Amino acid sequence: MSINPKTHRLPSRACTRKTPRTRLTTRERFGDLVVALKRLDVRRMLTLAAQLALVVGITNLVACGEVVETVPPKPKQDRVSAANFVLDVDPMMRGTIASETVVEGLSPVIVRGYGLVVGLKETGGRLMPAEVRAAMTQELARRGVGNPATSPEGWTPEKLLDSPDTAVVLIEGVIPPGATKDTKFDVRVSALPGTDVTSLEGGRLYTCDLRPGPLLVGSRQARILAEAKGNLFINPFVEPGATRSDAVNRLVGRILDGGRVTQDITLKLKLATSSHTRARTIQGAINSTFPRETRQKMDTARGENADSIDLSIPPSYEGKTEDFIQIVRHLPMEVTATEATALAVRNALIANPGAAKAAMWRFRALGKRALPIIQDLYSYGEEDPRMAALQAGAALDDALVVSPLLQMAGGGSIENRLKAIELLGEMGFNPDIDLGLRPLLDDQDVDVRLAAYEALVDRKDPTIAMMDIDGKFDVALVPSKEPMVYVAQSGRPIIAVFGDHPEVERPLTFIAWSSRLMVKADAGDDQLQVFFRATPESRPEIQLADPRLSEFIPFLGHQTTIEKPYPGLGLTYGETIGALHQLWRTGYIKSDFKAEQDRVLAAILRSQKEDEQVIRPEFEAEDLPGETLSTDASDLATMQPPPPVEVPAQNGNTVPR
Repeated sequence: MSINPKTHRLPSRACTRKTPRTRLTTRERFGDLVVALKRLDVRRMLTLAAQLALVVGITNLVACGEVVETVPPKPKQDRVSAANFVLDVDPMMRGTIASETVVEGLSPVIVRGYGLVVGLKETGGRLMPAEVRAAMTQELARRGVGNPATSPEGWTPEKLLDSPDTAVVLIEGVIPPGATKDTKFDVRVSALPGTDVTSLEGGRLYTCDLRPGPLLVGSRQARILAEAKGNLFINPFVEPGATRSDAVNRLVGRILDGGRVTQDITLKLKLATSSHTRARTIQGAINSTFPRETRQKMDTARGENADSIDLSIPPSYEGKTEDFIQIVRHLPMEVTATEATALAVRNALIANPGAAKAAMWRFRALGKRALPIIQDLYSYGEEDPRMAALQAGAALDDALVVSPLLQMAGGGSIENRLKAIELLGEMGFNPDIDLGLRPLLDDQDVDVRLAAYEALVDRKDPTIAMMDIDGKFDVALVPSKEPMVYVAQSGRPIIAVFGDHPEVERPLTFIAWSSRLMVKADAGDDQLQVFFRATPESRPEIQLADPRLSEFIPFLGHQTTIEKPYPGLGLTYGETIGALHQLWRTGYIKSDFKAEQDRVLAAILRSQKEDEQVIRPEFEAEDLPGETLSTDASDLATMQPPPPVEVPAQNGNTVPR
C-alpha cells in the first residue's frame, strides 16, 4: 500500500506493518498547510494541530475497517442556577443579604455538663449512675485531684465523690448567638435525679466543661464550648439551712455570670443559590461595612465556597452579636447608592407601617448617611414609623433624636416609655441624656424607675455610687425620692438601694433563721446590735452595725479579715438578700422590694421550644432525646432536669462498695 499524494491520506500503521514505508517530506505530505500554520499565533496552532491529529487518527481507523464511537461533551453546569433552597423574601428585604442567604448559628446554644459542688455542710450525696461516677473520676484526676502536688494529702477522686460535703450536679446554660470567646452567661445547677443530696445551699461549683446537645459520657461527647464555676445562688427568700418541708426546691440553684465561652461560636451565611460571584459580592458588602479592626485577626466575612461565607464578630460588637447579625442580614448587596436606598426604604415604611422593624434595621445597616432621610420621621404622626426612625437614629447616635426620646420617656404608654429609656441608655456620651434620665428615678411607676436606673448604670452616671463587697456582689446607691430595694438575679450580682439614705426602722426585735440571726435596737439607738451564728453548732458573735442600708448591707456581706478588719457577717449574696427580704416583710424596711425576673430558665425554655427539632451537626438524629418542658414555668424549681444519661439498670445500687 502506498501514500496517495493527492489526498494526503495516510494509511494506518497496523495496515502497513509489512509494507515498506516511503519517507516523504513535510511539504509533500501536507502541502501548503504548514505555511498557513506559521502565520497563526501559538494558541491557534495548538488548536489546529489537535484537530488535525484527531482527523488523521479517525481516517486511519476507518481505513482499517474500525468503527469509532465518540463521547458527547459533558454540558457545563450553570452554577448560578444551582438552587440550594428557596427563600420567601419580604418586599422590604429585597436587595439585602437576607434576600439571598440564611444565617447558620443564629439561635442560642444550650450547653450542659456534669460538675462537682463542694463546700456543702453534710447535705451532699454519693449516689449517681455508675457511668457518671466513672466519667467524674476521670475528669477529677485530669484536673489534678489526687495529685500530691495539687491536692491535700489523702484526697483522691473517689474520696471526694463519696464525701457528704460534695455533690455531682447537672449544669445548664444558654450561650447567646454568635458569642465570642470569654463571653459570660448565667448557668443553672441542679442535683441529679434519684440522688441522696438534700441541699445545694452554700456550695461552690468546681470548674467543669459544658457541651452542646444531650448529656453523654465517653467518646461520643460533643466538643467543649464553655466552662462554668462559682458560688451557687439558691432561692434567697427562704430560710437557709432549714430542713423542714416547704415549697422551696433546695436542689436547684444558679451561678450568676458563672459560665464562660471558651471558643467563638461559628456563624455562617448559607447562599440560597450557589454562586461564586454572588458570594464575592456579599463578602465585599460586609467587609466594606465592617472593616478589620485593631484586635481582629481575620476579615469579618470570608468566602468559604460558592455556598457559604464565614463570619467573625468584630471586637466592637462583642456582647452585641445579635445586633451585628441583624445589621449583616439587612445590608444592601450594592453599598454605593446609600441615599437612594434609604429613601426607598422610607417610602416603603410609610406605605406599610407593619414593616417597621425591618425598616429600622435597614436604616441602621445603611449607616449615618441615612440620617438626613429619616430625621423628619422623628416627629411623624404614626407611631410605628416614628419608633423605627427613633430606634435607628439612637443606634446611629444622632443627637437630634435625644429630645423626642426624652419627651417619649416622660409620658405616654408604659411600653414606649421603657423603650425610649433603653434607647437613651445605649447612646454615646451626651450630658443632655444623663440630665434627662435622672428625674425618672423619682417616677411613680416602679418599672420606669428601674429602667432609668439600668440606663444610668450603663452610661456610668456618677450620681449612682457602686460598692464592691468582697468580690461577691455590688451595692448600688441610687438617689431617688422613692425608696426601694432591687436585687438582680442575672448577670453581675447587684443590690440597688433607692432613696435618700433609707434605714432599718427602730425600735426592732428581729429573729430569723431558727434564731441564728437576731437584730435588736431601741427607739433612740444609733446602732443595731446583731447576733449571728454561722451554723447551729458554731459560737455566736455579737457586733454593732449602722442602721443605714448603705452601711448595713455591706456589713451583712463583708467577711472580716486582717487586710479589711472592719466588722461584717460574711453572708453570701443569697443570704444577704434573704435577710433583707425578711426585714422588709416584717416591716423594718419601709420601701418597695423588687427582685429581677429569673432569665436563665426563661432562656432555656425559649431556646428548647424553638429548636427542639433542630439537629446540630455534632450529633446524629437518633442521639437527641425528646424533652418536654412547660412554658408556664416561672421559677427554677419548677423545671425538672433532663435525664442525665441513658444507661441500663444497675440492679438499683450504683455506689461501689
